[in-house]
Amino acid sequence: MNRFKTSKFKNTTPKIAKKDGWITDVRAGSFTSQGNHIKASSKLVAFNTEQAGGGLVGLSSVEPGSDGKWTVTHVPCHADVVTDLDFSPFDDSLLATCSADETVKLWRLCDPEREQPGGAELTLCPGQGRLELVLFHPTSSGLLAVGTTRTPQLWDASHQDGPLAVLEEHSDQLQSLSWKQDGSLLASSCKDKMLRVFDPRAQLTPVQSAKGLQNNKDSRIIWAKDDHLITTGFDMMRGREVRVWDSRKLSSSLGSVSLGTASGTPIPLFDVDTGLLIVAGMGDSAVDCFEVTATEPFLSHVSHCLTDASTRGVAMVPKCALDVMSCEVMRVLQLSDSCIVPISYQVPRKSGQEFHADLYPDTVGSEPAMSAEEWWQGGNTQVEKVNLNPDKQPKPRAQPAKQAPAKKDLPIGGSKEEAEPGRGCSISSSPLTTPTSSAAPSRSPSSTSGLSSGFLPSPSQSNKAIHSLLGPSSKFRHIQGTVLHRDTHIFNLKGLNLTTPGECDGFSANRQRVAVPLATSGGQIAIFELSQPGKLPDTALPTVQNSVNVVDFCWDPFNTRRLAVAGDDAKIRVWQVPEGGLTETLTEPELILQGHTEKIYSIKFHPLASGLLVSSSYDLTVRLWDLETGQQVKLLTGHQDQIFAMAWSPDGKLLATVCKDGKVRIYDPRKSTEPVQDGPGPEGHRGARVVWVCDGRFLLVSGFDRGSERELSLLPVDCLSSGAVASTQTDVSPSTLIPFYDPDTSVVILTGKGDTRVYVFEIVPEAPYFLECSSFNSPEPHKGLAFLAKTSCDVREVEVARGLMLSKTTILPVAFRVPRVKKDFFQDDVYPDTAVWWESALTAAAWLNGSNGQQRKISLKPNDMTPVSQAPKEAPVRKYLPSSVYLEEKTDEQKKEELLSAMVAKLGNMDDPLPQDSYQGVDEDEWDD
Repeated sequence: MNRFKTSKFKNTTPKIAKKDGWITDVRAGSFTSQGNHIKASSKLVAFNTEQAGGGLVGLSSVEPGSDGKWTVTHVPCHADVVTDLDFSPFDDSLLATCSADETVKLWRLCDPEREQPGGAELTLCPGQGRLELVLFHPTSSGLLAVGTTRTPQLWDASHQDGPLAVLEEHSDQLQSLSWKQDGSLLASSCKDKMLRVFDPRAQLTPVQSAKGLQNNKDSRIIWAKDDHLITTGFDMMRGREVRVWDSRKLSSSLGSVSLGTASGTPIPLFDVDTGLLIVAGMGDSAVDCFEVTATEPFLSHVSHCLTDASTRGVAMVPKCALDVMSCEVMRVLQLSDSCIVPISYQVPRKSGQEFHADLYPDTVGSEPAMSAEEWWQGGNTQVEKVNLNPDKQPKPRAQPAKQAPAKKDLPIGGSKEEAEPGRGCSISSSPLTTPTSSAAPSRSPSSTSGLSSGFLPSPSQSNKAIHSLLGPSSKFRHIQGTVLHRDTHIFNLKGLNLTTPGECDGFSANRQRVAVPLATSGGQIAIFELSQPGKLPDTALPTVQNSVNVVDFCWDPFNTRRLAVAGDDAKIRVWQVPEGGLTETLTEPELILQGHTEKIYSIKFHPLASGLLVSSSYDLTVRLWDLETGQQVKLLTGHQDQIFAMAWSPDGKLLATVCKDGKVRIYDPRKSTEPVQDGPGPEGHRGARVVWVCDGRFLLVSGFDRGSERELSLLPVDCLSSGAVASTQTDVSPSTLIPFYDPDTSVVILTGKGDTRVYVFEIVPEAPYFLECSSFNSPEPHKGLAFLAKTSCDVREVEVARGLMLSKTTILPVAFRVPRVKKDFFQDDVYPDTAVWWESALTAAAWLNGSNGQQRKISLKPNDMTPVSQAPKEAPVRKYLPSSVYLEEKTDEQKKEELLSAMVAKLGNMDDPLPQDSYQGVDEDEWDD
């Protein structure tokens, strides 16, 4: 810093936000990756979280919501730990993530209060192992630098078939990458102690390189102003240091500063407008600020800030989000284990709440200067700069209405955010399109019916307008999952079996009790009564002992005491639980079914006929059993590989199976031992589930696509060979999504063992088939989700489904509710008459002889509630006064009279007695005392 010229930033002061200004509900942790673990755009904050093995990304907002609080949500991004993330400098909602699962994904995010998209907009597969770094280009849209373990690559997001360039492989672990501000050069630091500068358009080898680092521990490199580079790392004595380099001559550094000894990696953040450098050490609570200059001493210490928590990552908020009227020149977000702490750097000025132009030079804007292809062809256009003076900002105009694509162009099974731009998500045909460029021209105000008259449009008019503009939407789109009160939990569960086969749902429940597999020897299953919630004793519990490993089990839907258990010895044991629950260990089953020659996959009871059970096995057969006689009654063949799942049709006539050989089959067991239909199933071979939907017109198959992404497909039953009419991808995860389908609402609820997210879709029999609803995130990974009878739902709270969620030590009831305004009325549009599926319609013998039955239906309406369809119609209410009231001019006399009346009303009536007049006085003779 020039000794004759004082810096305007030398007194920059850090101000740590008060605790009510922190972003809480954060679960960060120690991460073994090269990223900064947190990034911010002008609106959103994304950060690493330890949940779900690190495959989730936490999401919040830079500013609090209208209630003054921050909402934190989580986005399932990858099947393995997320190693780095970066926001696009030209789109606040576009986030790039990379992971140890060897993929880079681009996400179009929404406000944290809203439902996030179900899948990535784009996936890149560099194919060189674990990925460590991802970085957007500073001047061109859609250009990414991706760092594998040893190799930097450049990718154009509009060309997914391969990278633009693969730069020279480093000899050791690649530790950091940084673009020069003008986008011409890329710098890297490496565990081999080398610093490299690449000009990717000129050559794939470095244009400058030198052994600049003194220690092979973790390091970082970033570009400063002009041709200067800044590195942070460790010296030969393992002390942390910051160094400034000239990129044209890397043989020696220009200057350095020691930060003392500590083991955590120092992370640098640089603001090119002010020349201020932030350095925060991983695991430390200190944050240092330096000013970087082009002349000696190059690095000048400005401030030292101590926070209350250890640093897990740091990020800088973009310039356009700062409070310039308070002289805020920089804002840093510190990620800790449980919160995000904002640190505001302000320059003290006597005249506050004014714009000081000397502190805020024009800064880079948010419009890309060129495309990735233009840059690759040699373009060097720079991003246009903008002025931060609020008085010089363009006046806000009404946002043009974003027009949804035509119905035929909508992606089948696409997420709700893609189909409903009104919910706050950007609509884009590609990750490179900015929200402003994709907006359609707005309609004139006169075209909006009902607003000019001062009345809101009627619900029917509004729904029709929305339906015509956005396409169909689900009445359950705002469904909410809620964990019920702790008094209803069963906790202190010990010894849970976490390794049940993929074909098993994990646990099973009926209206009265729940069966949970234990990890103890002998294939033990614990039985818990739902009527007796609370803490389980620490002592051993009575169990059902099968003497062999359990592979699947399920309750008889018509007998709450009968439990069927399949073992790996190819036998099925049928148990009868005593009335009131287990009081002693059961060792002798009521019935043993033998016939399979190899281990069993899964078992299922018939939905209408009592005592009829179906099983599938490694011997590639499906067998039907009559429990009344204990005999096998049917043998179905035709499978070529592992049978993943089976499902009975709603009328009980047909049986569907999904197999590892890539086919879905439909059997009519009473007519043929071979399938009557077959069609293509999931391309992935990890596992699958099948369920009948839409009154048996379609099969919903949950499986994996060719890229191991979880996928839902809808197959028509009348023409199975034609393939799926619609499909949608959800996320990448190793566990199969297990579906629960409610025929009353046509809502399917899906989750996988070990997941934290529960997906909800409404299935409709015409395009777009899948209507995505709000998902539910559990507080911790669950091992299974089982649902109870519809009569368990609280219709007064508009509860459409109630399930039991099994965690490692607890069974938690979860209620899925639909928000409604008129809860005093029975929501008969949500609750049609429901089938009494816990009562059989016929016997197994009758079904085998060709009879078909149908279960009776009941209404869920309480006697003291009136259906909402019969609710009295409310008259239209004027929501606001006509504009003529506000525009009417008042004369001076009218204004004076209103003012005088207000003053008189405030003074009150002068004739009223004063308060002291009512007090009792003192006699005159009492004063003499």
